[in-house]
Amino acid sequence: MATTVLENILDLARWAPSGDNSQPWRFEITSATSVTVHGHDTREHCVYDFDGRPSQISLGALLETLIIAASGYGMRAQISPRRAASDNRPTFDIDLIADPMIKASPLLPCITERTVQRRAMRMTALTLQQKTHLEAAVGAGYRVVWRESPADRARIALLLFRSARIRLTMPEAYKVHRDVIKFGARFSDDRIPDQALGLDPLATLAMRWMMASWPRIKFFNSYFGGTLLPRIELDLVPGFACAAHFAIVPAQPSHSIDDFVSAGSAVQRFWLAATREKLFIQPEMTPLIFGWYVAAARRFSTVTSLWDDAVELNRRWSSFLGAEVAGRAIFFGRIGMGSPPVARSLRLPLHILTGQQR
Repeated sequence: MATTVLENILDLARWAPSGDNSQPWRFEITSATSVTVHGHDTREHCVYDFDGRPSQISLGALLETLIIAASGYGMRAQISPRRAASDNRPTFDIDLIADPMIKASPLLPCITERTVQRRAMRMTALTLQQKTHLEAAVGAGYRVVWRESPADRARIALLLFRSARIRLTMPEAYKVHRDVIKFGARFSDDRIPDQALGLDPLATLAMRWMMASWPRIKFFNSYFGGTLLPRIELDLVPGFACAAHFAIVPAQPSHSIDDFVSAGSAVQRFWLAATREKLFIQPEMTPLIFGWYVAAARRFSTVTSLWDDAVELNRRWSSFLGAEVAGRAIFFGRIGMGSPPVARSLRLPLHILTGQQR
């Protein structure tokens, strides 16, 4: 249990979002008011972590959450990246400084409420006021591009359906899915509970059986249309059943770790602002990630036919969103109102993240 102000701040910061609940950070408390965040990416074993970019976005979300959490104690977080750190081990030294000018952020209560909604949402359009608040949240240097008409949502749903076939038929992704799903669970500290995925109970049972081995996946994909049901339930239906899809786009192209960490801060402000508006979000990152692979001319799978699928997906994606948005966006997702999820990912307890003994 957190006992100091710094530990209370870190206990909130750890609720930042990360891909597949990977939590690519550990904390080293160096004094009563300072901490070092040791980041690590998952590019070596996760096909989705292209050049560590999604992990760097997650680290930016963590740092933004820490800033917001510190505001609740009238403290300013001074963050200094270690320039000598390697690309896959970004490190940040943070000092907390009492500042009478700091007021508690209105986003503070939303830190632990923010979650992912993978099931269908209401299709009620966002209000102008909601969109204005969300667009302001990303801050200078970023803009929000909306796609919200029924025709747009249908087209995106079909693109996500197409993207999911790549995701579900590549052995490299199977290894990731096998490791990050916790079956028979509503909650998980370090993975995604199967009840939060958005599948119906029968489909979840079938997936649990198939995920036991890659040969089972291949067999069902080849002879029983094994990807069809999950693509419908996880991509096609949710892709249409929402208020809108959105892209967060920086004013300048992103290349460096600093760019993606900064982007993560913008993403977290947007997500927390959405939570404050009683809205839910689901990231839809795979089309962007496959687009990064295509732009770099870098193969992501031993299944050669999937490269052609990715190239075609990227062509359609760019045609629909526009080449500038598709090529520059650092986050894509869907948003809407609905009932809160009954299952969700939790976080590793603070004593594990700090390496403290219990």
